[in-house]
Amino acid sequence: MTDTVATAPPLTVMTVNIHKGFTTFNRKFILPELRDAVRKVGADVVFMQEVMGTHELHPKKVNGRCDEPHYEFLADEIWPQFAYGRNMVYPKGHHGNAVMSKFPIVRYQNHDISVMGPEKRGLLHCVLEVPGQAQHVHVICVHLGLAESHREQQLDLLCQMVRGEVPDDAPLIVAGDFNDWRRRAHDTLWREAGLKEVFVTAYGESAKTFPARFPLLSLDRIYVRNASVHLPVVLPRQPWSHLSDHAPLVAEIHL
Repeated sequence: MTDTVATAPPLTVMTVNIHKGFTTFNRKFILPELRDAVRKVGADVVFMQEVMGTHELHPKKVNGRCDEPHYEFLADEIWPQFAYGRNMVYPKGHHGNAVMSKFPIVRYQNHDISVMGPEKRGLLHCVLEVPGQAQHVHVICVHLGLAESHREQQLDLLCQMVRGEVPDDAPLIVAGDFNDWRRRAHDTLWREAGLKEVFVTAYGESAKTFPARFPLLSLDRIYVRNASVHLPVVLPRQPWSHLSDHAPLVAEIHL
């Protein structure tokens, strides 16, 4: 990774696909349990995918109802700053990506990277003001498509966005659900945007995160530029295999 001198305390970042607050196969609504588990991690910045913005049906159908947007419920009192990017819209609601931050989000923008068909995807770009850090820290929450041809186009759009919106010398963290089971994104993101995947750098290969009960596929990632990472980890099956079909990732980022 890039050799950098730490000028601020390290950031702990986490990425997790929360599956709209339901267990696998939508059997049970577990958003309150999920909030408790995320709080225990204590991350400074949390990248989330498949986050409900609003849905008129779920609160009426399930126990443990949540009337507010799920990102607000999850952020409650712990992460004073949050941003949401709406991707999928249906008659009774919508869901997308969200970022929760303990540091000010000075601006954010959601980029629609949907290619074709019903599958809607987005990139949520947030700019953070981190105490002790001379430059703004850029973070991008990612959820790419299921089809490889779509992902290739979406990775190109991600690289174009990085080149156009992120200063070359600014710290950058890109995390989320890449659906890249063939691990094609590493070379593209390094070649076109100078991004390195933290598990590949630390351990030689990206982490297996899906399905959470018996992870076989490397779908979830954390990439960085102008930063270094200390001992990234996959969170343990208990309790996470009950809370999401993706195992969450956590890393300590040194700017």
